[in-house]
Amino acid sequence: MAASARTTSSFPYLVAASSPAAHRHGARHRIRASVGEAAMDVVSEAELREKGFMGMRKTKLVCTVGPACVEALPALARGGMGVARVNLCHGGREWHRAAMRAVRRLNEEDGFCVSLMVDTEGSQLLVADHGGATSVKAEDGSEWIFTNRRADEAHQFTMHVNFDKFSEGILVGDELVIDGGMATFEVTEKIGNDLRCKCTDPGLLLPRAKLSFWRNGKLVQRNFGLPTLSTKDWADIEFGIAEGVDCIALSFVNDANDIKQLKAYLSRRSLEHIKVFAKIESLESLKNLKDIIEASDGVMVARGDLGVQIPLEQIPAIQEWIVKLCRHLNKPVIVASQLLESMVEYPTPTRAEVADVSEAVRQYADAVMLSAESAIGAYPQKALSVLRAASERMESWSREENMQKLLPQHQLAIALPDRISEQICNCAVEMANNLAVDAIFVYTKHGHMASLLSRNRPNPPIFAFTDNANSRKSMNLYWGVIPLHIPLSNSMEDNFNKTISLMKSKGSVKPGDTVLVVSDSDLNRPCAATSVFQSIQVRLVE
Repeated sequence: MAASARTTSSFPYLVAASSPAAHRHGARHRIRASVGEAAMDVVSEAELREKGFMGMRKTKLVCTVGPACVEALPALARGGMGVARVNLCHGGREWHRAAMRAVRRLNEEDGFCVSLMVDTEGSQLLVADHGGATSVKAEDGSEWIFTNRRADEAHQFTMHVNFDKFSEGILVGDELVIDGGMATFEVTEKIGNDLRCKCTDPGLLLPRAKLSFWRNGKLVQRNFGLPTLSTKDWADIEFGIAEGVDCIALSFVNDANDIKQLKAYLSRRSLEHIKVFAKIESLESLKNLKDIIEASDGVMVARGDLGVQIPLEQIPAIQEWIVKLCRHLNKPVIVASQLLESMVEYPTPTRAEVADVSEAVRQYADAVMLSAESAIGAYPQKALSVLRAASERMESWSREENMQKLLPQHQLAIALPDRISEQICNCAVEMANNLAVDAIFVYTKHGHMASLLSRNRPNPPIFAFTDNANSRKSMNLYWGVIPLHIPLSNSMEDNFNKTISLMKSKGSVKPGDTVLVVSDSDLNRPCAATSVFQSIQVRLVE
């Protein structure tokens, strides 16, 4: 089955500059000149040259863009940011537009491949604001009024709640918990729709703090019948589409219908390339978890908001359950919220936070995410550096301890061609691990074969070649996948020779390397054929 790779090709390639200064000065000419050429993002290229195939990081890094990091976006991209997240809950439209266009310029001018994700605000019922710009300390025994009436100016010991009926069904003696435990109050009196409360656990009240009510140790659940996607959310989605987003993270998803509604809307607009991620952050979403995952293109484990609704000691087990189920169903999963929370203020994390990041990597989450650490923190670049270093070390340790084993996979496909693709990818990863090949090459139209390979978490990196620019961006959240954009033909042999020649020309592969090659049936099927043409090959680079 092994065959020698021809390495001669007249296909041109301009080697990406290795220094940041060279990127800035020559990038625009290089990007324009490289239309039709294989474009590996500059971060993956540098990592490959420095560490080789097995040293390449598999876990993807997501950074939330905020006031603290806009100027540092190029440094964050060089530091490994694969997805830039813009949270539409905060900031105004012009700021969002400027941030999103800054991310796009990184890709167009500096040779990066950073995907753009936006978060909808969702129908967040209970958000309280004290009217100040910074945090306010609630002292033990202090009395506060929680009201839905907006005053002209902020008053001490008053919190404005964003929903008229927030106090319906609440009883004197119930607990009011701020941000999952930052501070706790006891309801002492109901005054119309207002609540008078006494602080029982002192703490900080942040702007736009989230509220939950508890009675006898259980969350007080109420259904106000609000839609998951508000009028503002639909306007934000239109704005994101106009600005060229790659992913939409849907907040406060309750069931699969929320996802299906948005995906149907995108389909009617011929925008299927925009991926829809479900944020798991409520009890309702946990009850309908499997259906939500199956309907979505991916999932974000929003542990901060989830921790407002469930006891904190349940979070670790629920996170692992969600990550395993996503892998089971072949959907990328992002572990988010408070990974390095102390780095919002301090230049080094706690050791417990590093252990938290490492555990998410050990569970084979596709991506880990910075929230406030990069958006408003004092040390966004350092936080990303810690996230990257912790991810790389845990991956290395897993390989050294031979922990990277194939897990039994649930059959996803029903139709025979899809079942063939699934089995080919399962077998390909087993072969790649057993033969200790240096890399996996997959040629794919829409990224599906790359996702099936990624699902099995192979030891070698997966280089996914596609001729679809949108597919390249969508693969940015697949574990262990390095997506490249290149014109492809129906001939697997031509595709392989072309890509090997290009990879050799920039020193990414060398004689003696072994590459396992997988082809997508969409690329290797004659136009009039209905049969599936797929194969696994092991090729030696000469």
